Amino acid sequence: MDWTPAGLFTVEAGRLQCALCPLRCVLDDGEVGRCQVRRRRGDLMETATFATSVRHKDAVERKPFYHYRPGSTALTIAAPGCTFRCDYCVNHRLSQFGREGGLPWAATPVDPAGLVASAAAEGASVALSYTEPSLAVELTLALAEYGAAAGVDVLWKSNGFLTPETTALAAPALAAVNIDLKAGDEHAHHRVTGAPLRPVLTTIRAMVELGVWVEVSTPLIPGCSSEPGQLSRIARLIAEIDADIPWHLLRFTPAFQRTGTVPTGPEALRDAVAIGRDAGLRHVYVERALGATGRATRCPGCGAEAVRRGVWTTEAVRMTDGRCNACGHRIPGRW
Repeated sequence: MDWTPAGLFTVEAGRLQCALCPLRCVLDDGEVGRCQVRRRRGDLMETATFATSVRHKDAVERKPFYHYRPGSTALTIAAPGCTFRCDYCVNHRLSQFGREGGLPWAATPVDPAGLVASAAAEGASVALSYTEPSLAVELTLALAEYGAAAGVDVLWKSNGFLTPETTALAAPALAAVNIDLKAGDEHAHHRVTGAPLRPVLTTIRAMVELGVWVEVSTPLIPGCSSEPGQLSRIARLIAEIDADIPWHLLRFTPAFQRTGTVPTGPEALRDAVAIGRDAGLRHVYVERALGATGRATRCPGCGAEAVRRGVWTTEAVRMTDGRCNACGHRIPGRW
């Protein structure tokens, strides 16, 4: 486990406070934050996230991104650690490092220049996913620096639990971010994640305003976000920010501390799509359960199919310069 210099902290009268996430941990010398991957060393901060536990290439649709470079690929990495404590996390062996007893550190150092060069050679972007990428903001900035010269974008799949300082620092480095919105009110969100909802909504709005392409994902968690009232609130919250934000509805898969829970059925996902559209969202997606119809991008202007997708593939794009071939309507995205 290698520790490297980190930013996003303040020191005043010997009191060091991390400023990366809204928990804003105050740390004694040598103490790690609640994320388990940032620590105080004297009057400085260090991070263990200049590293990755995975490295593989997959379709950008798998992140999921549907309005960012359809058909392209992403070289995906992930350092252990998360600012949430979701009890259903399928990646808990990485995300809950330091919280689950006995989990070893399973990451190796990252060479940003080499990683970007590999992505450039394959025409891919670099994506940070599976764990919380904001904890690797220093690595993100390094990747973006090399990526700018090589034409390689940096993407995040994030929980959105960032301070305004982190958002302002990271946004110029990011081409696109998919943010999880797991509940529609503070009580439900805290019950699922152990953290407040408001900072997530603030991050979504700020990323949009700062020019990052934003998509939102909601897993249909039983007893929480699967409830129609919760889904309606979530959809309205997204629509209030921007009705053109793509909303991905994710099938709940039993894992971690919820292995006995029933997976989400197709009918619940179909009902959730209707809820999103009733709230005014123009692009609502389901990856598998509703077939090709659930994955297709349709033109808000004329209803024509603008992008046809397989599960993790793009089969046809019927747009030119971001405009529908049938009617010329502009469809928001980074095409």
